[in-house]
Amino acid sequence: MKTTLDEMQAFIAVIDSGSITAAAEHLGQTPSGVSRALGRLEEKLGTTLLTRTTRRLQLTEEGDAFLAQARAIVASVEAAEEQIAARRQRPAGRLRVDAAMPFVLHVIAPLVGSYRTRYPDVALELNSSERYIDLLERRTDVAIRIGPLADSTLHARPLAHSRLRVMASPAYLQQHGTPRDVAALGAHTLLGFNEPDSLNHWPLPGATDALLHVRPAVAVSSGETLRRLALEGVGIVCLSDFMTHRDREAGTLVQLLPDLTVEVRQPIHAVYYRNTAVSARISSFLDHLAEAMVGTSYVR
Repeated sequence: MKTTLDEMQAFIAVIDSGSITAAAEHLGQTPSGVSRALGRLEEKLGTTLLTRTTRRLQLTEEGDAFLAQARAIVASVEAAEEQIAARRQRPAGRLRVDAAMPFVLHVIAPLVGSYRTRYPDVALELNSSERYIDLLERRTDVAIRIGPLADSTLHARPLAHSRLRVMASPAYLQQHGTPRDVAALGAHTLLGFNEPDSLNHWPLPGATDALLHVRPAVAVSSGETLRRLALEGVGIVCLSDFMTHRDREAGTLVQLLPDLTVEVRQPIHAVYYRNTAVSARISSFLDHLAEAMVGTSYVR
């Protein structure tokens, strides 16, 4: 008796998600259904693919060998489905997108509904990483990267630019006063990134005509965390328009030293490997994203 695609997909889902319960949720099935699929697969292959304990699942040597083949088979089927759908000019299949959490929250999330209406056969999977990731290792189709690019092995599509501004909440300014020049910032609580340090160069003139380098009193890894700290009145931040334009419009964040601010715009790129099997899905998503951002107040 031959194995089925559903059984292989169940096996792969269990490995990727780390548990039968999580795999069942991902596949929209019951845990018992996924467990039975694994049992049938092992029975057909005549070997044990996973050792199960109450705390963890572990691949056997045979399971590890079969996993690579199963992934290739499932990917081949997805590619075939994509090719057929492309002939009908209707992208289909799973599209895995990675971006920093602020970009997911403030740019991508508001567009998911309209994208799904337009391309209902594309199954979106959104992941958030604050650092650059290995697309192959993380099984990611396309990543959104903000800032200068250094990786020449990837295909890059420019999407937009977003301006940097120095800001604080009215509550913070009422309590601590409004800085009138760059030197006055030294008496204030500055919020920044713990890495990379290049993100702590603010669009203000420094001592040697370069951008001002600050040493934050509070350093974090996420731009969204900085935004929340600023909104809570903890200190002064420098963030990009794409994540703060609504705050400025609402008056919950106020730009500081606008007359001294140097115009610095962060480039926003989509990066991906040239893979014809997913090109239609990538193009549909990036076209939709670029169209939605054109003419907005926070990107140019």
